[in-house]
Amino acid sequence: MSKIEKVLVTGKSNTTASGGHGGNVTIKTSSPGNSAARGDVFEAIPPHPMAEQLFAGAWSACYSAAVALVAKEKNVTLPDGMAVEIEVDLGQTGDAYFIQGRINLIVPGLAHDVATAIAHAADQVCPYSKATRGNIDVVVRVTTA
Repeated sequence: MSKIEKVLVTGKSNTTASGGHGGNVTIKTSSPGNSAARGDVFEAIPPHPMAEQLFAGAWSACYSAAVALVAKEKNVTLPDGMAVEIEVDLGQTGDAYFIQGRINLIVPGLAHDVATAIAHAADQVCPYSKATRGNIDVVVRVTTA
């Protein structure tokens, strides 16, 4: 896998649990053609939601469902305030473009070792994580505080 040397834009999402059934995905859209984008690579592209934002949102919703499934299998009750944040970067190395991702499972008050086990097991279950495995760099983090 090639490492990104320069991050051009980042798509971010946040998924929160909603009463144990489904959840809410928040995607703050911006487009590569706006002033929030770094560099001048995208100046010629008209404003539109970035693919990285949409991918992060779909991945976040899917991963959140995988977390719930794994927690249920392990007989762990997920705490109020459980959330999944995913960031997807579009970047360059030389003339080539790549993406990379970061997953942050937020489970306030849950034991860190239990949360870490759930996070990594959910990464094995989630179809989006499976699709990216071995294709892009992905970091899985856990926040329990």
